[in-house]
Amino acid sequence: MSKPTATHARPLSPHLSVYRFIPTMVMSILHRITGAALYFGTILLVIWLVAAASGPEAFETVNGIYGSWFGRLILFGYTWALLHHMLGGIRHLIWDTGHGLEKQTATKFAYATIIGSVTLTVLIWVAGYAFGGGA
Repeated sequence: MSKPTATHARPLSPHLSVYRFIPTMVMSILHRITGAALYFGTILLVIWLVAAASGPEAFETVNGIYGSWFGRLILFGYTWALLHHMLGGIRHLIWDTGHGLEKQTATKFAYATIIGSVTLTVLIWVAGYAFGGGA
């Protein structure tokens, strides 16, 4: 067999350094991350429910952990992940109808998703402290 005489450089696959991060790309990545985080948050919910069913001592122990500053930080993050993933799902549902697919509209949806999720998270926690007496 003869050796090929052409020595064309083979194209490289695109790498992350080639892409410029745009809002819709970031929201897609965050949607996947928050979806995975919801698995962890659901485990926390199951632990809380099992502790409630196990008796007052177990329930107080779990409430003590979740009520610490670190536990509340985790629960705050879980709240944001839940709301962000929900709003991202609504965004995808709108896209499934064929609306909002233009570049400018999709970018506005991306910004609305992040602003809406942060705003709703803060409002829920403010309401929880105001009306629930969480000190």
